[in-house]
Amino acid sequence: MDKLKGYRLLVWAFFAVTAALYFNCIPGYYEALLAECIPRGCGVSVPALTLNQGGWTVTEVALALIAVDCAFTGVFYVSAAILLWKSPHEPMGLLAATAMIAFGTSFPSLVIVGSGSAFEHSWFLGVSAAGWISISLFCLLFPTGTFVPAWSRYAMAVIAIVDLLSLYYGRNVWQAIELPVFLQFVWYMSTTFLLIFAQIYRFRKISSPEQRQQTKWVVYGVGISFLGFAFISVLFDPAFYNGKAGSFIYLNAALHLCLSAIPVTLTLAVLRRRLWDINPLVRRTIVYGALTASVVLLYSGAVVYLGKLFDSWNPFVVSLIATGFVAAAFAPIKEWLQRQVNRLLKGRHDDPYAVLLELGNQLMQPIAPDAMLNAIAGQVKNGLRLPFAGIAIGIGGQEAMIAEAGERQEGNELRGFPIIYQGKTLGTLYVASRSEGELLSAEDNKFLEVLLRHAGPHVNNVDMLHGMRQLAEDLQESRETLVLAREEERRRIRNNLHDDLAPRLAALALNTSTVRKQIERDPAAAVAMLEEQRQAIRAAIEDIRTLVHDLRPPALDQLGLVGAIRARMDEMEKPVHRSPEGMPDSPALRFVMESPAMLESLGAAAEVAAYRIVTESMVNVVKHAKAKECKVRLSLPEPGCLFIEIVDDGVGLSESGRKIGSTGGIGLFSMKERAAEIGGECGFELPSTGGTRVWARLPIQG
Repeated sequence: MDKLKGYRLLVWAFFAVTAALYFNCIPGYYEALLAECIPRGCGVSVPALTLNQGGWTVTEVALALIAVDCAFTGVFYVSAAILLWKSPHEPMGLLAATAMIAFGTSFPSLVIVGSGSAFEHSWFLGVSAAGWISISLFCLLFPTGTFVPAWSRYAMAVIAIVDLLSLYYGRNVWQAIELPVFLQFVWYMSTTFLLIFAQIYRFRKISSPEQRQQTKWVVYGVGISFLGFAFISVLFDPAFYNGKAGSFIYLNAALHLCLSAIPVTLTLAVLRRRLWDINPLVRRTIVYGALTASVVLLYSGAVVYLGKLFDSWNPFVVSLIATGFVAAAFAPIKEWLQRQVNRLLKGRHDDPYAVLLELGNQLMQPIAPDAMLNAIAGQVKNGLRLPFAGIAIGIGGQEAMIAEAGERQEGNELRGFPIIYQGKTLGTLYVASRSEGELLSAEDNKFLEVLLRHAGPHVNNVDMLHGMRQLAEDLQESRETLVLAREEERRRIRNNLHDDLAPRLAALALNTSTVRKQIERDPAAAVAMLEEQRQAIRAAIEDIRTLVHDLRPPALDQLGLVGAIRARMDEMEKPVHRSPEGMPDSPALRFVMESPAMLESLGAAAEVAAYRIVTESMVNVVKHAKAKECKVRLSLPEPGCLFIEIVDDGVGLSESGRKIGSTGGIGLFSMKERAAEIGGECGFELPSTGGTRVWARLPIQG
C-alpha cells in the first residue's frame, strides 16, 4: 500500500508538471503556426498549407489546429484524472492514468512545435516515449497485471527499446537508421496487432466473465483508434487533400477523434463499475463503418460513370443524379449490411422461419430419427453461432444426451430449454453461450422458442423409438429369464425323478420278485418284506406329493385361494398355542382373514404367487414377529388387480429384518421375485403403530 501511495503521488506530480508545460507551450505553438508552419511547414508535424480563396484565414487555421490539439489532450487528461480519483489503489489504474497523460500530451503537434526551451523539448520527448511504452504495457498486462501469453514480455522489451531509441534520436529513429517508409508502416501495424492479439488471447484463454467484458472495451477502443489512425494517415498524402488548409483541419480532427476512443473505453474498462454491453456498439460500428465505405464507393463510382457517359452535361446535374441514386440505395444497403453483421456476430436469430425452412428440407430426407435430432441441434448451433447445442431425453430414469453439435467449452455453463409436446416435457435442449458469462438475448430466446415448437414431434418420435428398443430389450431379457427358469425347474424335477424316485421304484420291483419267491419257502419272511415294501411305497408317494406341491399346491385346486390360505392358517395356529408337553408355550397367535365375498377367477400364476407370498409372510410372523394377531386382507381395488396385505402387531423388523430380507429361501427377496415374475410388485413397511406390513399388487391374469 505504501508503494502504491508513492506511485500515485509520483503520477500526480508527473501529471501536474506535464500539464503545466503543455499549457505553457500554447502561445509558442500559435506563433509558430502563424510565422512558419502554415506558410512553409514544420516538418511532419504541420505541413505547408494552402489557404482557400474566400475561406480560411491564417489566424483561423492556427486557432482551429490549437483547438483540435487541446480538445484531444483534454479528453486524455479528464480520463487520467478520473482514473487517479476513482482507482487510486489499483496498479492497472495508475498505469492507465500514466498512459493517458503521456500519450494525450505527446501525440499532438502542439508540444513538439511549441516547446521553446531545451528542457521543455527534452521533457516532451521523454513523455512521448513514456506514452507509447505505458500504453503498450497496459494492453499487454490488462486486466490481471501479468503477461499473457508469456512470450509477449519479450515483445514488450523490443517495443520499449525502440521507444527509448526514439527518445535518444529525438523522435527520428527511423530516419536515423534510414528505414523505408513501408517497413515503418509494417512496424506500427505489427505492434498494433500484437496489442490487440494479446487481449484477444487473454479473452479466450484465461479471463473471467467480468474480465472478458473489460477486455471487449479495451480491444474495441484500441481497434477503432489504430485502424482509424492507419486509414486516415493514408489520406494525409497531399494527393488526397492537395495541401488545402480546410482539408488538413478536417482530417486532423478526424484522426484525433478516432484516437479519443482509447481514453473513453479504457476508463470504462478499468473502473468496471458499470460495464454496459458493448456488443450492440460493436455491431453498429461495423454496420455504419461499412455503410459509409459503401456510400462513398457507390457515389464515387456513380459520378465517374455518369461523368463519362454524359461528358457534356453540367457537373452539378451529374452529382445530383448520383446523389439521388445513392439516396435510393441507402436503405436497402443498410438493411442488408445490418442483417449480414447480425448473422456474423449472433447468427440468424432475426430470421427463424428461414432456418425452419432449411431444417424442414433436411428432415424431408430419408434419415433416421436420431439423425433428425442431430440436424436440429446443428441448426440451433449454426443459426445462433453458438459453440455447442445438444438434446437430452430421459432413458432408463436418467437423462442422456442423444444429439450434439459443436464442442463443450470448459467453464461455459450450459443453459437448458424444455422441449414440450402435447403438454408433456419430452427432453431438454442445452445450449452454450457464445462466451463465458454472456447471456442470450431476447431475440435468441424467441428463435429457440419458435424452433422448439417444431422440434417436439421429432423428439417424441425418438423417445418412442428408444422406448420400443427398451421394451424389446426387456422382452428379450424376460424370455431369457423364463427359459432359464423353465430349464432349471425341469432339471430339478429330472433330478428328483432320476436320482430318488426311479431307484426306489426299481428297488420295489426287485423286492417284489424276491417276495414272490419267499412266499412258498418262508411266508413269515415274505410278510415282513411286504411290510417294508408298503413303507417304501408310502415314502415314494409322499415324495411325489411333495414334488407336485412344489409345482402347485393341491389346496389351491381343492379349496381355492381363500380356502387354501384359511387351511394354512389353521395349520400354523396349532403349534403356537401349546408346547409339546401340552402347556402354554407362548401367547396365542390369532390369524384373521378378510377377503371379498366373491373373488373372481385368478390366473394360475397369479394364484400361486399370491398363495406363496401370504404363506411365506405368515411363516415369518410365526417365527420372528412375536405377534398376537396377524391379519391377511385380499381386495380388488381395480379391475384386473389383486391387492394383498399382511399386517401383524409384533416387534417389527428390529429383530427379524435380516431374516425377512435374506435371500436364503423364505424372505422378502423371494416374495419380490414372485411378484415381479408376473408383472406385479411387492414391498414392506413399518407402521408407526408397530409391527410389520407386507403388501403386494398382482395382475390377476398373470
